[in-house]
Amino acid sequence: QVQLVESGGGLVQAGGSLRLSCAASGRSISRYAMAWFRQAPGKERQFVACIDWSARRADYADSVRGRFTIARDNAKNTLFLQMNNLKPEDTGLYYCAAARFPSGLGTSRAIDYEFSDQGTQVTVSS
Repeated sequence: QVQLVESGGGLVQAGGSLRLSCAASGRSISRYAMAWFRQAPGKERQFVACIDWSARRADYADSVRGRFTIARDNAKNTLFLQMNNLKPEDTGLYYCAAARFPSGLGTSRAIDYEFSDQGTQVTVSS
């Protein structure tokens, strides 16, 4: 089972940027699609972005497309999320997720992933 630890969250003004990182351990993620999800208070977990195992294909939620970029460094077993032009509605607890099965393209369905336990908080003030 993979262990995932996020970092890089914080408080930022609208229009600002943050870069989230997710360090994986327990197994290599190099053959697994990875994703970011977020959860706002009182709301369900929401898909943000995913990237396939080879980093050739990425997909984004409509609400973040053009502002967020997902990337990975398989040699370092690490996933990233660059977030630019942040908006108050981007506020939430951001979770890193690893696909349950290898060699996939990545999906927007939470059931297809293993999640970390903690997440990293992103708060965007207006």
